[in-house]
Amino acid sequence: MNLISLFITSVLTENIVLTKFLGLCPFFGNSKKEETALAMGLCVTLVTTLSSVITYFIYHLILVPTKTEYLSTLMFILVIASLVQLLVLIIKNKYKKLYKSLGIYLSLITTNCAVLGVVLLNINNNYNLLETIVYSLGSSIGFMLVIYVFSTIRERLEQSDIPKCFQGIPIALITASIMALIFERFKGI
Repeated sequence: MNLISLFITSVLTENIVLTKFLGLCPFFGNSKKEETALAMGLCVTLVTTLSSVITYFIYHLILVPTKTEYLSTLMFILVIASLVQLLVLIIKNKYKKLYKSLGIYLSLITTNCAVLGVVLLNINNNYNLLETIVYSLGSSIGFMLVIYVFSTIRERLEQSDIPKCFQGIPIALITASIMALIFERFKGI
């Protein structure tokens, strides 16, 4: 039951985008079309979950026994960057259209603070391996859910008659704020 609660909490009530403000660059940059948002969400989910598992083992099997925990952030960034580069190579060679649609944001997953934030939160919260996997998967699915829902709203906003002063980023920020309030309502579940 604790794992289910951790998963639901990480997806909804402690969403990394809406409550921790992590991953805002791809959130705003890749949320103009549903397909792009879904693809970015899947990429972030893959990188976040894999990097969390790998860094869990690096931290607990290498850094803690050698008392070099101070290297954790550097090691975590290297793992994330390596996974992103591997993902970029695969997508670039196998899915050229997807590679073009994601553009620079695909490579920027390396510097996506949501990925590093989840990895660090796993360590800071002293999660065991199973909790690390559940939290990482839940957080990244929460990211994907929010960016996808946001993209569907933005596509509809493009068709709407919005005053010129609110077009673009201003209406996107207002929409994200309303989404944060809606997700906040799930806190009692």
